[in-house]
Amino acid sequence: MRRWQLAGVGIEALRLNDAPVPTPGHGEVLVRVKAAAINARDLGILAGHYPNKPGVVPFSDGAGIIEAVGPGVSGFAAGDAVMGCFYPFWESGPADENNRVSLGCNLDGMLAEYALVPASGLVLKPATLDFTEAATLPCAALTAWTALYTEGGLRPGQTVLVQGTGGVAIFALQLAKLSHARVILLSGSDAKLERARALGADVGINYRETPEWSAAVLDATGGKGADIVVEVGGQDTLAQSLNSVRVGGRISVVGVLSGLVAPVPVPPILFRHVTLSGITVGHRADFRALAAAVDAAGLKPVIDRRFTFEDAVSAFAELPTGKHFGKLVVDVYRS
Repeated sequence: MRRWQLAGVGIEALRLNDAPVPTPGHGEVLVRVKAAAINARDLGILAGHYPNKPGVVPFSDGAGIIEAVGPGVSGFAAGDAVMGCFYPFWESGPADENNRVSLGCNLDGMLAEYALVPASGLVLKPATLDFTEAATLPCAALTAWTALYTEGGLRPGQTVLVQGTGGVAIFALQLAKLSHARVILLSGSDAKLERARALGADVGINYRETPEWSAAVLDATGGKGADIVVEVGGQDTLAQSLNSVRVGGRISVVGVLSGLVAPVPVPPILFRHVTLSGITVGHRADFRALAAAVDAAGLKPVIDRRFTFEDAVSAFAELPTGKHFGKLVVDVYRS
């Protein structure tokens, strides 16, 4: 089989190598990968910001067909269509140090023709999605689901502020609309704002034309602010997010695209009873709930561009440009 490996730091350290097809051991499942999707975390691993396994196979996200199951595996069989879980040992409940092992970092990921995955790290693919679409769910969609529902408790009629038009942001828009929430979306591109409106965004704000966008959010909410802010920017956006959230509202920090160190004004958090929470994807039980919701609603992930397996390096080069709308996916097997 062929697999991509990270031999060091930087895009030039990516290698396409041959390897024997592995045999699943106790509790393991061999998946023939059909598609895999890139996330911002993969860029952090590429840059050496994570203590990854030497020679790791990148990408936490992928979908495929079970080729074989090892001894002790129940609930899955050869031929099942599955998706990998970002955290294969986090079944449910609060996060702790014991469930922070992740695919594409501590364990080999999905950017390979075959992936050996713990059985605890798989969820059945939604029947309404093809493999390319399903490959986008494990990180970005589950992060949005956790921010909105598990942590946010989103209810119909509430207002969600979404930053940007990347993978998590577009899933947050789509998933929020499942609950008939009102969505305000920020983008630096009028063309992207139009596409977001077509997906259901109620208000679009161009942050390049309106640098003090928190004032526009307050105007759009009658001075109240958003119930939930899906915060992806970090350093350059967190202060304005605090000005955009309602009294008693929640800011779910899911990314740090603009920088790692953010000045945080404490009074708005303290005196306005704002909950500021960090979200790193989510657990398997929620992934199952997400998959069921996607199936029931017929939700279709937005895929901006597909790359061939041989050209996977181009996905790493494309993601940091910020030109995409939705997800970037690598087709591993087309047949």
